[in-house]
Amino acid sequence: MSNSPADHRARFRALHEREQLFVMPNPWDVGSARLLESAGFEALATTSAGFAWSLGKLDQNVSRDELVAHVATLASATDLPLNVDSERCYPDYPGGVGRTVELLAEAGAAGFSIEDYDPRTGSIDDVALAAQRVAEAAEATRKEDEPLVLTGRAENHIRGVDDLDDTIARLIAYRDAGADVVYAPGLTDLEQIAKVVDAVRIPLNVLALSSGPSLHELATAGVRRVSTGSLLAGAAYGALLEGARELREEGTSRYADGGASRDALKAAFD
Repeated sequence: MSNSPADHRARFRALHEREQLFVMPNPWDVGSARLLESAGFEALATTSAGFAWSLGKLDQNVSRDELVAHVATLASATDLPLNVDSERCYPDYPGGVGRTVELLAEAGAAGFSIEDYDPRTGSIDDVALAAQRVAEAAEATRKEDEPLVLTGRAENHIRGVDDLDDTIARLIAYRDAGADVVYAPGLTDLEQIAKVVDAVRIPLNVLALSSGPSLHELATAGVRRVSTGSLLAGAAYGALLEGARELREEGTSRYADGGASRDALKAAFD
């Protein structure tokens, strides 16, 4: 397969256009990206939290330069299309949302998302302002020879706002502003998810949560894309912490029994 950014974008868009759910897990470094590629997935996505943790930071504290360098590294490390969790697309950085999109395109991203939560205020942006930023992102990506796939995110359900009607209204506004895909992380009720699918009428991404429906159930409801967010990174860090606890408190290394096999690592990295 071609490894060009334009080819990755075309392949990524095609995944959304077919009538079949696909899973897009979220690696946080080159090693996890190559392992997930070796597992047979068709696309990957960055995780803002997982990447921040890999830098020893909390989520929402990664600079634009750090993110762009991370995207360039991951995009060149595998032959899979890469979607980018670009938070709010750095509207307060030089050049704003449009410049962020340009930088992500130059780094090799196949798609990216823009969300409506402002960590400075701890609140959800006004829908008109959020939709305006989606429109800015859409205008910027249309300037590319092969546009990136744009995802509009409504953060209500992971930020304590349990209002499905508002979420649907926001997703429709982001669709109308130019989003190709919409996403409301935190939805777990299958009936609500199906209602969103019916309302938005464009591909919906769902975050795979332990309390949520199975992939089969999501596919039956019409969901097109499923991602893992920071969950894989969190599980890996959880295993590390549990191993460290065992080593210090029990003086044993049974944690190593659940590690990746040498064969699996060789297959992914060789």
